[in-house]
Amino acid sequence: QVQLVESGGGLVQAGGSLRLSCAASGRTFSSLIMVWFRQAPGKAREFIAGISRTGRGTYYADSVKGRFAVSRDDAKNTVYLQMNSLKLEDTAVYYCAADPTGSFDFITVRGKYDYWGQGTQVTVSS
Repeated sequence: QVQLVESGGGLVQAGGSLRLSCAASGRTFSSLIMVWFRQAPGKAREFIAGISRTGRGTYYADSVKGRFAVSRDDAKNTVYLQMNSLKLEDTAVYYCAADPTGSFDFITVRGKYDYWGQGTQVTVSS
């Protein structure tokens, strides 16, 4: 079992920045691929960023590439999502998820993940 707790969401103006955190417990953190998804009202949950077990591999959705950065701190069992140049369309609930298989295959597929956090709301205002 893996427990995930997100934090860092809030209200920010367009063009601003936020950093989300996701603290993991219950399993060796360095064995987990960690990803971020988001879900806007009335829309499906979508993949936005992922990071490999070593941290050397990252992958982003086109919609956030160049604006968001995912990182991990294994000493703190935490994955981060630095969000810059935020846009109105970034408003959503943001979720982290974990995959213990270690494979980067299909990381964008929601069904790959058994472990999810409760989500943190990010609201971007004009």
